[in-house]
Order: sequence, then C-alpha cells, then structure tokens
Amino acid sequence: MCSWCYAFRPVWTQIQQQLDTRISVQYILGGLAPDSDQPMPLETRLYVQGQWRKIIETVPDTPFNFAFWEQCQPIRSTYPACRAVLLARQQGREYEIAMIQAIQDAYYQQARNPSDRNTLYTLAQQVGLDSDVFISALDDDTTQQALLADIHFARSIGGNSFPSLFLQQNDVIQSIPHHYTDAAKVLRTIKEALIR
Repeated sequence: MCSWCYAFRPVWTQIQQQLDTRISVQYILGGLAPDSDQPMPLETRLYVQGQWRKIIETVPDTPFNFAFWEQCQPIRSTYPACRAVLLARQQGREYEIAMIQAIQDAYYQQARNPSDRNTLYTLAQQVGLDSDVFISALDDDTTQQALLADIHFARSIGGNSFPSLFLQQNDVIQSIPHHYTDAAKVLRTIKEALIR
C-alpha cells in the first residue's frame, strides 16, 4: 500500500536477483493505517496524489493511474491489504510476493480500491489462494494479531518508514540504505555489511 514501496519494486527485484545466496529475504508489514470505513480526508488525498507525482519525478517510468481518485472512494485503511498479504504468506513465499504485486498493480495501475474486501477477494483468486479460506480469515482476530506482531517487530528494529531494508547477521540487525534507481549501490552496501 506504500507508493514508495511500489516505486522501489523494480530495483528491489534487481537486488534480489543478485543477492548473495546466503541471504534469505523476509517481508515485514508496516501497517500504516488501521481498519476504517471513513472516506479519506481531502487533505490526505491531495498529499498522496502529491507523493505519486513526486515518485514520477524521482523514479521515472513508475506508472500511476490517477483515475483512481475519480473512480474510487479512497479510504485510508491499509490493514485489510496487509492481512491479505499475511494470508498469502501462509500459503508460501511465491504467493506472498504475488499478492503484494497484485495489490500494488490493482491500486496504482488499474485504479482498483485496495481497501475494498471484494477487490482483495478477487486478487486472492487471481494469485491462486483458496478463496473460501481467504474470505473467512481476512478479518479474523488471528490474522489481525499476526499483522500486529509484524508491525511491532518492524518498529522494534527501526522500521518506521517504508520501504526499509535491514540485514540480520546472527543477533545483530542493521539498517541498509535503499536507493530507488540504483540497485548496484544497495548491493555494494549489503556486501560491505556482510564483510564486517
């Protein structure tokens, strides 16, 4: 749900393709906005649209479909999409990645509302999840508690803005600066951190 995470996706894909095979990747959800059915305030809408424009300037070729703001009722509620990713994670890493990408593409490119349960149900089917299980578990307390655990862990290691990259070696976790257009720069930083 984070537009900057979406903008980082192409470089992140390049980074993962070149990562040292000793490194395993774990996605941690940051939450952002709790459950709500209230329309997004105008001030927030304008801020988010401004971020989209800033991304287009900073990370060229990042596609955004601004029709979203006319076709959908924006709601500042990212927890449902986060729980959808958690349910996909339970099915396997490939489903987790597919769900993240499906939600991003639906929101930013197809002007579909990622806060809408029906959108999430459709995306779950699209990525191959068991839709009956997905529907019954999306708003389940167990799923919510798993999300809160992810959010707590993210905050405990300094993940307060997104995207964030961290490298854990043994019991030491360190922040890795990211770059939106230069995968090589991030890979060098990771390599240097591994040498220490």
